Amino acid sequence: MKKKRSVLALLGLALLIAGAPVFAKGKTEGQKVFVIATDTTFAPFEFQDAGGAYVGIDVDILAAVAADQGFKYDLKPLGFSAAVAALESNQADAVIAGMSITGERKAKYDFSTPYYDSGVVMAIRADNETITGYENLRGQRVAVKTGTEGAAFAESVMDAYGFEVAYFDESPFMYDEVKSGNSAACFEDYPVMGYGISKGNGLKMVTGMEKGSSYGFAVLKGKNQALLQMFNTGLQNIKKSGKYQQILNAYTAAK
Repeated sequence: MKKKRSVLALLGLALLIAGAPVFAKGKTEGQKVFVIATDTTFAPFEFQDAGGAYVGIDVDILAAVAADQGFKYDLKPLGFSAAVAALESNQADAVIAGMSITGERKAKYDFSTPYYDSGVVMAIRADNETITGYENLRGQRVAVKTGTEGAAFAESVMDAYGFEVAYFDESPFMYDEVKSGNSAACFEDYPVMGYGISKGNGLKMVTGMEKGSSYGFAVLKGKNQALLQMFNTGLQNIKKSGKYQQILNAYTAAK
């Protein structure tokens, strides 16, 4: 279902156009610096550490691929909706933001080789003992993050299970909605929810993972094909070298 751009997405895009602070990975005289848009909070794929720097699986994979291929880039953390809007308006060259590769999206974007396989899970407040599955959601409201696979899954089953959907621009807002009791549950990508629970986000998973799409690095259809090829080649190289697995282990290994 196509959704209207949110106010936060438009604000994020405006900041990009106006020249918001750049998270640069170095600039070489005469060499193109690619603008790569990303989400702001989608741990463990992109989030800010205690010092305010952006880190995560996506951020580290991009850095490793760029180092392998020798290209420079500016990382723009805008929020997912704003990142996609920036790509579509030619204000960004690519997006890496835990972006699921779907048939609908492939009509507008060219994707890299998948770099992570994911799926969707339902979570509820950690002390909730009454909801054990989708059948308990009838007449209730659930929270989702706009434009995500979790949102698409919720929309696909909402009529069958009789619940309504509330949309949020950031995962933490969605989690707070559930913890406050305003929504009975939320739908989120499994690795993101698993990481959040391990960090004490106050939720728990009550369903198995629904099969979802893989994540890909995206460019606008027919554009920035050289960048896309560099990403694919670099991804293959860091997998062979073991760097890719080191990155995953840093964020997903048991602490």
